[in-house]
Amino acid sequence: MRTRRIARFIAIIQSILFVEHFLLYKTWTFSLAANAPGATWIKLVLGLLSISFVAASLLAFRYTNPALRALYRVAAVWLGLQNFLFPAMVLSWITLGVARMAGLNLNFHRTVELFFGAAMVAGSLGVMNASWTRITRTTVRLANLPASWRGRKAALISDVHLGHVRNGNFLRRMVAKILHEEPDAIFIAGDLYDGTAIDAGQAAEPLNKLTAPQGVYFVAGNHEQFGDDSKYLRAIAGAGVRVLSNEKVDVDGLQIIGVPYRNATQKGHLASALNKLRLDRDRASILLVHAPDHPEVAEAAGVSLQLSGHTHLGQFIPWSWFARRMYRQFVYGLSRIGRMQVFTSSGAGTWGPPLRLGSNPEIVMLQFE
Repeated sequence: MRTRRIARFIAIIQSILFVEHFLLYKTWTFSLAANAPGATWIKLVLGLLSISFVAASLLAFRYTNPALRALYRVAAVWLGLQNFLFPAMVLSWITLGVARMAGLNLNFHRTVELFFGAAMVAGSLGVMNASWTRITRTTVRLANLPASWRGRKAALISDVHLGHVRNGNFLRRMVAKILHEEPDAIFIAGDLYDGTAIDAGQAAEPLNKLTAPQGVYFVAGNHEQFGDDSKYLRAIAGAGVRVLSNEKVDVDGLQIIGVPYRNATQKGHLASALNKLRLDRDRASILLVHAPDHPEVAEAAGVSLQLSGHTHLGQFIPWSWFARRMYRQFVYGLSRIGRMQVFTSSGAGTWGPPLRLGSNPEIVMLQFE
């Protein structure tokens, strides 16, 4: 039954991509002569691109090699560019309709070239922006914070998505940036891996150098838990990172809790996991949970600060609008619910298209007061 649902989902996605590429082709060639130079090649290239991402994704979950990684990157970048080409196509037809109603003689192909060119520029800027990781700084004031933690700093990263696009070199650069900040603690809020075929141990090797006086902590995200997460968790733990799975640790008077994604998707499961940990409500606490799905549950359990990722802030328009609608105030940054604060990171990497426009990849530096 599950296999049938997945096959149906893949078929739907591929059908949508076929239709979009067909419309792009028809828009580009609409006002050209039937025998216009290159029309056949355009049709062939768009036909191959229309199946590239689904095909590359299916292969990427089973295999990994340089050729496949290159194919996946090309297909993922094209999927992102297509996100901008489609509205450009719609704008082209709207412009033609308005021009005809106004009695204007519009050169439709030149209009298409203009809008498609702007779309390609926007997409290219998004690709470049996704490779520029920023340091985001914020101060968090917590009630009952132990005196030893006042003025201390913690680094938060999430959604690195090691796989066919990001690899160990990317993580190595993240580690160097974090260590340069000299944080007292480091939190990794899930989706370190993308879920595609990868040598988990080799990819996690840069974490061996990631150290902090008060420890380095990880909680699993949805991409680690697509299936059996043991190979990922073993690799992370083997690199010296403390993996928290429905656990609470006391670190110099501060309660640090980790609940993996699988145990936090439903309110009842998250509430049960937190209740079993018996938090001391009179002491400050930090909850690591991948997605900011149910902050009201953590607040009711007495958590002081929740650290999450997952949303990517939508990565790029228009998905950033959908992300804001879904997660509201918790989609990004520092917010509050009742007595608890929530910080949601936009993440360091990308999923699918390696592209960001309207959101920035980041490493978050939290200073406690």
